[in-house]
Formats: sequence, structure tokens, C-alpha cells
Amino acid sequence: MKVCGFTFIRNALKFDYPVKESILSVLPLCDKMVVAVGNSEDDTLGLIKSIAPEKIEIVETIWDDTLRKGGRVLAVETDKAFQAIGLEYDWCFYIQGDEVVHEKYHSTIKTAMLEHLPNHKVDGLLFKYKHFYGSYDYVGESYRWYRNEIRIVRNNKNIYSFRDAQGFRKDDDKMLFVKPIDAYIYHYGWVKDPAAMQKKQEEFNKLWHDDQWIEKNVRKAEEFDYSEIDVLKKFEGTHPKVMIDRISHTNWQFDYDLSCNKMKMKDKFKKFLENFGFSFGQYKNYKLLK
Repeated sequence: MKVCGFTFIRNALKFDYPVKESILSVLPLCDKMVVAVGNSEDDTLGLIKSIAPEKIEIVETIWDDTLRKGGRVLAVETDKAFQAIGLEYDWCFYIQGDEVVHEKYHSTIKTAMLEHLPNHKVDGLLFKYKHFYGSYDYVGESYRWYRNEIRIVRNNKNIYSFRDAQGFRKDDDKMLFVKPIDAYIYHYGWVKDPAAMQKKQEEFNKLWHDDQWIEKNVRKAEEFDYSEIDVLKKFEGTHPKVMIDRISHTNWQFDYDLSCNKMKMKDKFKKFLENFGFSFGQYKNYKLLK
């Protein structure tokens, strides 16, 4: 079995992406890694070159900044990396620049890839998610956060990145058939210095909306206001080892009142029913194989 990782990135330093940690977290499971490095305003290219040149292949790209609807450019860049993967690889491990895999899941992931490799009905593997918010101490608890997503796909070039690169489709817009695995992706996209987060919000929304929408909906400020959140819970556990140094250099404080719950009443009721095994309102861009 041969595995190739893939990702894309631009302006990693400017917007404080933990892309180095993302790549290092999956490299032990990959024989090779393809990184599409977009035209940046910082030394993102130098950062990627410094990680593991013996395993990383860099594809330099130019982002189409005219694609300002639905985050489409993110899928385009994902596809550039995926299409650069050689046909000798069986599985392709996708990781975004703010996602990290805990090393405690490595054996589970490898076992799942080996188990499902002979069954070509399986297009991909489905991961669970922990979405960190405000600091490394809190995770999102409401329905605004997606619970699962595909992060390993078969090396089938009919597979492509869907919409804003959250998931994948194949052929003529067909959902992938997947097997769930008991492993989490740790999503750190909402954990940054408040000044860096504010810059990201102002720039990143340009990938989805026009200038008029941004002027109306994106608050102008020096720092991002993390207090505007519905409900969080305390993170109980350890972070991936590759994140320890980054976490130790945290230079801002975010405290959250755990008794605060701003979820809508209907969502609170859904949450209550989940305690009894019911499931509601989860976005599913895939089909589970039994």
C-alpha cells in the first residue's frame, strides 16, 4: 500500500496557519506529500521547502482571485494538488492548512486504509472532528460546526474537490461511498492571535463574497471579537505533539463562561435528544457503506 498526502496553502505566515504542523502530522502515514503553494505575500514557499524536502513535492500555483463565489478557488487549488499525485499511490490523505491529526490515531488510520484497500466500493474514509475556538482550551458544541468529513480518498482521478473544498464528489456530481473510522481531525482554524484572525476574516471572506457584502457584513476592527459565539465546551484531552511548541507561544487570552449558551431553542432541544441516540441537522456530503 502506498499513500500520498496532499494539501494547498497561500499566505501561511501572514494569516498564522499551522500548515507546518498539519503536514508533519500526516507525514508518518504518507510515502510522499504534494503541496500546492499559491502565490503569496510572505515566504510560504520557503516554509514548505524547509519541512521535509525528501518527501514533499511542491506545485507552485497562481490563485484565480476572480473566483469570489462560494469559496470555489479553494476547491480548484485542492484539485491541483490531487491531480499531481502519481498513479502508483493507492490512497490520498487530504489535510487542510489548519487541520492536524493526533499521533494517537495513526495506527487506527493505517489499519483502516489496509482493511478497505481491496474493496473498491470504498471511495474514501470519513473522519470525526474537533473544532477549537478562541483558544486551545475550548471546542465548538453547536450545529454550526460540521461533525464529519472525508479526508482520505482513493486515488481515482474522477474524484474532485467539492464546492469550497470541504469535501469531495466523483464523476457527474455523485457522492462518495465512505467508511467511517474512529479518528478525529483537530481543526484549529478559529484559534489565532485576535489581530491575525481579524485580518483573515477581512481577506478570507473575499473568496465567498463581493466587496459590497464584505463592507456590510464584516466588522472593521483591530482584533477579532471571540465572544460572539453560541456555545463551547472545555477540551478534555491532549493536543498533537506537533502542536506543543505553537501552543506554548500563545500570546493572547480567551476565557469563556461555560454556563453561557446562546444556541437557539430548537437547537437546544436537538442537543437534548442527542443524549438519547437521535441525530439531527448534520450536513452529509457522502454515503455511508454498511
